[in-house]
Amino acid sequence: MAASEGFQVLFEQDGVFMHGDAERSGEQDGFISGSLRLMDKDGDVLVEFKAVEDAVDPSSILCPGKDSSSVVEWKCNERPSRPLESQLSCETEWDMVNAVYFRKKSSTPADADGLPLPPDRSRRPLSFSVMDLMSVKVRKEGWMYLIFILKNDSTIPALHFHHGGGEAFLDCLRRHVLLSESVFDHSCLMVSRPNSALSQSFENLLDDTTFGLIQKFRKDPYTTTLGGFSKVTNYLFDAFRGPDAEPQERPPDEVADMLTEAIPGLDINQQEEPGFEVITRVDLGERPEVQRSEPVTQEEWEASVDSEGRIRDPQHLKNRIFRGGLCHSLRREVWKFLLGFYPWSSTQEARRVLHRSKTDEYFRMKLQWKSVSEEQEKRNSRLRDYRSLIEKDVNRTDRTNSFYEGEGNPGLILLHDVLMTYCMYDFDLGYVQGMSDLLSPILYVMENEVDAFWCFTSFMDEMHKNFEEQMQGMKTQLIQLGTLLRLLDRTFWNYLESQDSGYLYFCFRWLLIRFKRELTFLDVLRLWEVMWTGLPCQNFHLLMCCAILDSEKQKIMDERYGFNEILKHVNELAMKLHVEEILCQAEALCLQLKNCKDLPSSIAEILGFSCEASAAVEVDDGKERDSPEPFSPSQVLQSAPSFSPSRNGHIRNGAPDLYKLAYIS
Repeated sequence: MAASEGFQVLFEQDGVFMHGDAERSGEQDGFISGSLRLMDKDGDVLVEFKAVEDAVDPSSILCPGKDSSSVVEWKCNERPSRPLESQLSCETEWDMVNAVYFRKKSSTPADADGLPLPPDRSRRPLSFSVMDLMSVKVRKEGWMYLIFILKNDSTIPALHFHHGGGEAFLDCLRRHVLLSESVFDHSCLMVSRPNSALSQSFENLLDDTTFGLIQKFRKDPYTTTLGGFSKVTNYLFDAFRGPDAEPQERPPDEVADMLTEAIPGLDINQQEEPGFEVITRVDLGERPEVQRSEPVTQEEWEASVDSEGRIRDPQHLKNRIFRGGLCHSLRREVWKFLLGFYPWSSTQEARRVLHRSKTDEYFRMKLQWKSVSEEQEKRNSRLRDYRSLIEKDVNRTDRTNSFYEGEGNPGLILLHDVLMTYCMYDFDLGYVQGMSDLLSPILYVMENEVDAFWCFTSFMDEMHKNFEEQMQGMKTQLIQLGTLLRLLDRTFWNYLESQDSGYLYFCFRWLLIRFKRELTFLDVLRLWEVMWTGLPCQNFHLLMCCAILDSEKQKIMDERYGFNEILKHVNELAMKLHVEEILCQAEALCLQLKNCKDLPSSIAEILGFSCEASAAVEVDDGKERDSPEPFSPSQVLQSAPSFSPSRNGHIRNGAPDLYKLAYIS
């Protein structure tokens, strides 16, 4: 790695050739020899091509295809013309309900400013920032050549790596941007950058007056608890006391009564929950050190698949994913297994049959809401309300992520359509604010609405109770988290109770959408794929909460934070947490508890230790394992989630009211 004044060279390759004239791109003498560099200049990573003076014998250079400068471009609400082979796709017959299409756009070679590159400028240095890069096309014609497409739709002339180095350049580029293969064009790598900004899906309720916030709490505690408590400040207790009250601490039992009234049934501070044993102090033993591994690579994945497409050893692969996660290029395929869309023992042919069937099923459900007329919708208030909430949430979900940013972004159209179709799949639940946060990373990875939908439905099977009107899932998780904290650190638990914080409301958002708002977007991808393995125990996300609190407990107690300060401090941890550190700490807690000889039965039940198989993390012994019997196509269809007519839009009695379910006012 070379360094120079003002910049640092990250990558350099000679023997790179560029077309200098768009009019002569197919001619041999249209090539210009030069060197390609990737440089870090004051924190900005630049790609630079610089021509050399020595001419090259054009007779030794082969010409590229005429379409080497084509680029896939999003196009909304316009039907494309497609070649015959694509018309034979199983999705073709459903074009009538599609809202997003792709088409090829011929691009003229241009410089970084989007202007055509005339011959007299062709030997000048060409430079652009990777922050301006939208996609990279990778082609091979004996050698590799790359075509860079910038955000302003301009196209850099093709760069040919006659002496190799193309893969090395892409590997270096991946250290600074995320390159993910487009599902619509395998030769196109989409470019995105890590997003460290908080997404705007949660409204800041504290913009209201103090009176307004408390009125919201008393009128709709479910909404205000989920939305307002995530942004609570020191005004809260003062607001509960009222403007004329003397500054004094509210008695703990009165605070407990008030919060119990807000969420009935969540009385974990008043008495031991029925069915839970009273936990005394237990010697937990020493907490072990845990190390993480590197992500599963493309080579590892290919080695784990046999000639028919079966996964040779699913358990070993799950352990590798738990230990290190996946490289991003594998996520689109492997997440379908982790989320139950594809059975682990299915063959490639079985998965092809399944995908065709589920594509047909998805578009039949999508057609249900797409074919509802305006007159019909006027007389269907629930569907109208679902649509209104979805449109509102979609417009503010992860808008700083390149996949969703900008007006009229097709990623937003896909997000909207998948959520609307889910309402047809589960009309009783419909849409609840927060579900868009669970779908967004899945759609980002899949880049396909059918795959994203079925993976999302599997994830929602696990998260469903979090969004039900009675909030039973949230109540249970908070009770279980309190039980774990009491055992792991009784001193810290007692401190929380003394500060009226034993209800653990500050963990509410963590549990509701699985840390989606606490970590960067890329860290969320890593965390979710690790948790979807089901290892090393059940309810591993509760140990994640314990790990975070364990790292913050000393500061909370040393600073003697009260009720308001604890809520504020925990809320401000968002985007400051490091997923690998938390995973190490959480696994260490799991191993510590698993090795405890006197572990209370209630803890063993929460973590699933009563079933040893669910808690064991396999040690890779390097031995060959027997391959499971494959699923046939008919078996795959029988085992896959199916569309039930009872969930196709009929309104059942007692269905939850939409606004009672919403967590943002």
